[in-house]
Amino acid sequence: MPVLEATALYKKYQLGDHQVNALNGVNFGVEKGEFVAIMGPSGSGKSTLLHLLGGLDKPSEGEVTLAGQRLSLLNDKHATLVRRRNVGFVFQFFNLLPTLTAYENIALPLIIDGQKLRKIQPQLEALLKLVGIYERRNHKPDQLSGGEQQRVALARALATQPAIVLADEPTGNLDSKNGIAIMELLRKSADDLGQTIIVVTHDTRAAAYADRVVFLKDGQISHELRFEAGASITDNLRVIIETIEILES
Repeated sequence: MPVLEATALYKKYQLGDHQVNALNGVNFGVEKGEFVAIMGPSGSGKSTLLHLLGGLDKPSEGEVTLAGQRLSLLNDKHATLVRRRNVGFVFQFFNLLPTLTAYENIALPLIIDGQKLRKIQPQLEALLKLVGIYERRNHKPDQLSGGEQQRVALARALATQPAIVLADEPTGNLDSKNGIAIMELLRKSADDLGQTIIVVTHDTRAAAYADRVVFLKDGQISHELRFEAGASITDNLRVIIETIEILES
């Protein structure tokens, strides 16, 4: 049974007299521990789909089932609770609170969930070490590089030990070295922690870390690509590039 599933998902926006159909009947499911990349041209509906999957927005039609819960049946308070306890978010622009240190930013979702800082300190220190930011734990965001800020954002997403991590262009503001480091950490989260990872990306190399790539076009899934078990990142990258060339031809 998928840990996250979308059924006949539509999202429509009204821009003046013009209706924009961001999603047109998307069916999508992901299994526990699976790493899926979502690719497609700008305006294809990638970020819209991610926001609906995470319960950050509501569909015009269709259903999202998250951790066994149909989001359409939940009130806002219950939906927020389900999202907080099951989903971690990583955004392109980090979204760190500027007045808090790296340590405090990572601790924030646990504190909001009612946990005591003293009891979660070992868990937080382990996360800081996992993402390679332990020595910078007392620095505020403006004292950290872009790569360091994204590592903090990833640790914050992992802090609640969510079943699902949703990442929207996590390498978009990073150089290639830091981008690779973030994707390796996400891959490790899937392999070692059994977390489900869904990444929206324009970056073909980032997508090569996934188990499966879903291609969107005009608000619909146009193609799906599953990599062979044990294939290298280089092999996956080659397959993605070849597939994109065929889809665009």
